Amino acid sequence: MSNKRKLAKLVLEDGSVFEGFSFGWEKDVSGEVVFNTGMVGYPETLTDPSYKGQILVLTYPLIGNYGVPGDKREDGLLKNFESEKIQIQGLIISDLSKDYSHWSAEKSLANWLVGNKIPALYDIDTRMLTKKLREKGTQLGKIIFSNEKIKFEDPNERNLVAEVSINEVVEYKKGKKKVAVVDCGVKNNVIRAFLNRDITVIRFPWNYDFTKDKINGVLISNGPGDPKKCEATIGNVKKAISMNIPILGICLGSQILGLAAGADTYKLKYGHRGQNQPCVEVGTKRCYITSQNHGYVVDSATLKEDWREWFFNNNDETNEGIVHISKPFFGSQFHPEASPGPDDTEFIFDMFVRSIC
Repeated sequence: MSNKRKLAKLVLEDGSVFEGFSFGWEKDVSGEVVFNTGMVGYPETLTDPSYKGQILVLTYPLIGNYGVPGDKREDGLLKNFESEKIQIQGLIISDLSKDYSHWSAEKSLANWLVGNKIPALYDIDTRMLTKKLREKGTQLGKIIFSNEKIKFEDPNERNLVAEVSINEVVEYKKGKKKVAVVDCGVKNNVIRAFLNRDITVIRFPWNYDFTKDKINGVLISNGPGDPKKCEATIGNVKKAISMNIPILGICLGSQILGLAAGADTYKLKYGHRGQNQPCVEVGTKRCYITSQNHGYVVDSATLKEDWREWFFNNNDETNEGIVHISKPFFGSQFHPEASPGPDDTEFIFDMFVRSIC
């Protein structure tokens, strides 16, 4: 990164302007401005496909101090990242640590962003910005370097899942049991959660009819945007439900499962993004601290007769999971595989694996 500091602006659709210094690729971009409250985990967060189309604000003040790890692979997947590239549209932080130190670091955050052509600004008042997003809700925004007039663009109007999903079927061989992973923007650690349990994973594109293949269960993955854009996926999940194929939905996948089961979804005011979201299991006093990244949610009041709410968020009481009362259909709005964040709820994978064995 050059020692010369270049000014740039983050402009929100309400007219607010935040001026800061560039430390990434210098290009004008537009997207949905959201915030994440995590204290660590930016390598995993920035490569999470669920952030496609979004300008991400990190609320933790100091970012970049432990650098970025190398591109090591395990089971054909990048070990330290959640996909093959940075997925966010742009990054906004308060204080940039230009000197990094960590045993696994191979490059700085700034160099990583430049290599992926992602714009980023620091010296932004992220506390004021986050308060604005909390009070007014998620807004469209744009990072501007030039005098060119770039338009505000709502990424949720596109089928973002189609943009991040794979195009061809990929198999990760392990044990005899096979789980179909419907790739709506799947994180690497979701796949790894099954491989670690000796389950072979067959990864399908978002619109592939997996019900025609010989599988023992299906995982509908996390991903970006509005779940109602995934009409083909919803249709295939309806088939799987009618065939009594065990199903686990994670994040966007839980919303798609809900839609396939006849429930409705809606957009949250500013979403849940971070690693400290408290979720209560319905019917118990057990609260789990979870990792989350979503802007849409199932409307639990619209669940059909044979379904019930499984978890709810202890902060705002919105839905955090659904379950069928008698069949092996589970939906987790939070991320049981974490990365980054706590892995308190990995037992959900064990429950699902038992249902297919």
